[in-house]
Amino acid sequence: MDVQGFHHVAIQAKDIERVTGFYRDLLGFPELTRHLRPDGSLRSIWVGVPGGGFLAIEAAGAEPEPAPFRHEAPGLLLLAFRIPSAARAGVVETFTRAGVPLEHETRWTVYVRDPEGNRVALSHHPED
Repeated sequence: MDVQGFHHVAIQAKDIERVTGFYRDLLGFPELTRHLRPDGSLRSIWVGVPGGGFLAIEAAGAEPEPAPFRHEAPGLLLLAFRIPSAARAGVVETFTRAGVPLEHETRWTVYVRDPEGNRVALSHHPED
């Protein structure tokens, strides 16, 4: 097997435009491409992830199910992105201005949710 690194992660969203806006406009990930279904409706939006790879935001037909931030269900827990420690205060300020509540904070990581409840972490672990 010749695995060469991270390629992409796909998440599903009922409102892919709104979720894309979180990653593109708030986190600053560049929009790479949009994919349409044969009928012309929007199927997917891909945004680039700094450092390589991309996040595919795929259209889902159902509403997201609320879940507590910490839970015991198997599956994807969160998306964690690296930030420099010096950027942390600015990250918190940006979320506050955008009305995105902090779910949790640790010494190294700030946790929030995207508009459909996907858990997102911005971390400078283990950098103090």
